[in-house]
Amino acid sequence: MNNLYPIYTLKNECVDCYKCVRQCTVKAIRIENGHASVIPEKCIACGHCVTICPSKAKCVRNDLNKARAILTAKKEVYVSIAPSWAGFFNFNEEQLITALKKLGFAGVSETALGAQEVSIEVKNLLMKREKQIHISSACPAVVDFIRIHMPEYAKYITPVASPALTHAKLLKKIYGEDIGIIFIGPCIAKKNESDSNPELIDVSMTFIELMEWFEAEGINPEETEPEKQARFVPYDAYEGAYYPIEGGMNKTLRLSGTEKDIQLVSVSGIAAFRESLRNLDTEKVDRTIFIEALACEGGCANGPCKVLKKPGVLTMSDIMRNIKFRPEIPQQPQVVVPKEYKEHPVEKFIHTPEEIMEAMASIGKHSPEDELNCGGCGYDTCRQLAEALLNGDAEPSMCTSYMRKLAIRKASAMLRCMPSAIVMADTNLNIIEANEAFVRMFAPELLEIFNSRPEGLAGGALERIIPFGDFFKRTLSSGKDIHKERYAVGNNLYDITVFEIERNKIVGAVITDVTKTEMKRDQIAKKAHEVIEKNIATVQNIACLLGEHMVDTELLLSQIAEGYEEKPEDKD
Repeated sequence: MNNLYPIYTLKNECVDCYKCVRQCTVKAIRIENGHASVIPEKCIACGHCVTICPSKAKCVRNDLNKARAILTAKKEVYVSIAPSWAGFFNFNEEQLITALKKLGFAGVSETALGAQEVSIEVKNLLMKREKQIHISSACPAVVDFIRIHMPEYAKYITPVASPALTHAKLLKKIYGEDIGIIFIGPCIAKKNESDSNPELIDVSMTFIELMEWFEAEGINPEETEPEKQARFVPYDAYEGAYYPIEGGMNKTLRLSGTEKDIQLVSVSGIAAFRESLRNLDTEKVDRTIFIEALACEGGCANGPCKVLKKPGVLTMSDIMRNIKFRPEIPQQPQVVVPKEYKEHPVEKFIHTPEEIMEAMASIGKHSPEDELNCGGCGYDTCRQLAEALLNGDAEPSMCTSYMRKLAIRKASAMLRCMPSAIVMADTNLNIIEANEAFVRMFAPELLEIFNSRPEGLAGGALERIIPFGDFFKRTLSSGKDIHKERYAVGNNLYDITVFEIERNKIVGAVITDVTKTEMKRDQIAKKAHEVIEKNIATVQNIACLLGEHMVDTELLLSQIAEGYEEKPEDKD
């Protein structure tokens, strides 16, 4: 079994949009550090998250190397090709078979052969007229959904293996138990199925992986010259090719001879399937009902790993155009793979009311009025998000309303505490936001109104409060910042910076009163001049004194020298 789950996330590409959480029917997504990852224990590999991820962060496990290894390791390897191929490719069956043989396959067979065997066996089971619901086992995603998320219905799944597994058993019966089998189709859930049944299918690949393989080997099926003996083995499929279309299995059941009093119901899409069973009391079902359940809306023809973006109606039309009919359908299947589908319920955590209240408080939900249930986090209700927080599947930052309120509170606190005046205005120079420092600086008479209204001065005319509204107009029109130093307004001086917030729509300003600072500068400059003058005077005095001392010293030394000189009369 491959250790890597069939669906995984490229964390560097995940943009924390929570779209996968929002659209995952089983909420099998965990958010950690802002990045989404798949929870294998909850996931059913329907692939919906892969198709809707806007950044392509959700990826499908690539089994191409494993398929190549199987081709090398086994003497003969056969392809089980899903019947939906006819709706996804622009080449015919002869070109498809020839291209696959060029890759090294011994033969190509239609999975629809297994579907025909399943329909015959299910028809025989239904003919026993057990008055209860019966749920098809053809779709592995639906089977896992029931086993994990609606385990009480697991006993109603028909005890027959899927068409792919049945087809693999048929091929091994014909060509030998030692052959290799590779399934190729549009389904991701088939990877889980083959991982769980390696004795029948060695590996499951998607149509996308197949085209990647062709490209790597330089094979273009559309330009391939078909071999003369290019045909499906061991023989062509017939009504089983209806299976990819919603209601296709039920059609084969009718063709196989299912009586009309047995009710056949088709449901596609996990949400629709869950809704169809809501409030159903299975003990009171008084008729035989068979539910053909498919995970993809519209059936396998709308599988997650489609190759061409062809209109759905043309895809189904091409599939139906490829269906062949046989004059008589056997009453007994050639191969049956009995299978019991056991419950495998996901672990459910039970939280106390106190724990839920604490989790709700962590996202700012302190009362029922706080519970917006907006769905922005990906969960339907705030309480579901709280439970996901307790389960470790979510983070408080997922609550957009809480984060917005938190950001507003932080911004308001910063604006309120800033000593500089802050103001924002719109194109009409109506105030959008202003802090208390702005009111105290330019409109102290409005301070009481500012403090009494939650919106402060919002809506007020900026030009009635400040005399330099022209700066705001110029920034709105040009988009360029304006900076004024020591701008005089009355007896005060201001440093003003006007800047653009939203192009031609919102402008803001930071204003600082520098009047006292400038006065202190003048005082300091005056004191400095006084000190400098005093220092100059002192230096001059010192210089003078030094000069006088030098003269006195010179006179004294001259006198001493003269006193020691020898005179002529002394010699005599």
